[in-house]
Amino acid sequence: MLRAGVSRRQTACIQSTGRVMTSTTPILPDLLQPGLRAVICGTAAGRTSAQLEAYYARSNNCFWEALYKVGLTPRKLKPQEYRELTRFRLGLTDLAKAASGVDSDLHDEAFDVAAFIESIDHCNPALVAFNGKKAARIFYGMPARAPLNYGQGATVPNFPRVFVLPSTSGSARAHWDLEWWREFARLVVAG
Repeated sequence: MLRAGVSRRQTACIQSTGRVMTSTTPILPDLLQPGLRAVICGTAAGRTSAQLEAYYARSNNCFWEALYKVGLTPRKLKPQEYRELTRFRLGLTDLAKAASGVDSDLHDEAFDVAAFIESIDHCNPALVAFNGKKAARIFYGMPARAPLNYGQGATVPNFPRVFVLPSTSGSARAHWDLEWWREFARLVVAG
């Protein structure tokens, strides 16, 4: 628990390892609760998101615009409004809760798939979407360059349906395609 008036960054024992920040507490809190239609899972908070304590906060990340364009939110939310997503029965989390930085700088031990699965078990959404192939590959235990398609992912016993989305990160713009986000939105709305 955080003390009133003290931020997560101030209470965490933060150490810098290159350009990756690690912490003893979550960089960003999970936005998970029962009754969600979908949970969107990334790899880890980026540096800007960690600094601003808000999901997908870097100005060149098109996450919030994508949610609006595909009709999952009635307007383009600001990163600091991420908690509003639960009003639309959407949740957020990351595979690395105690590390932040650029994906390529994150070490394998930063990702806690078992804790992620436990969190999903508790809130039991209808659908889990990975924001980018890297997050999906980590979840499935696949090598970094293993072939993986966007769209519906392989079925996992006792786990919600999986969907793999193109990353909204500005550094992944070469692979960006809003159509996969539209397909995801259709599944979310259909239930």
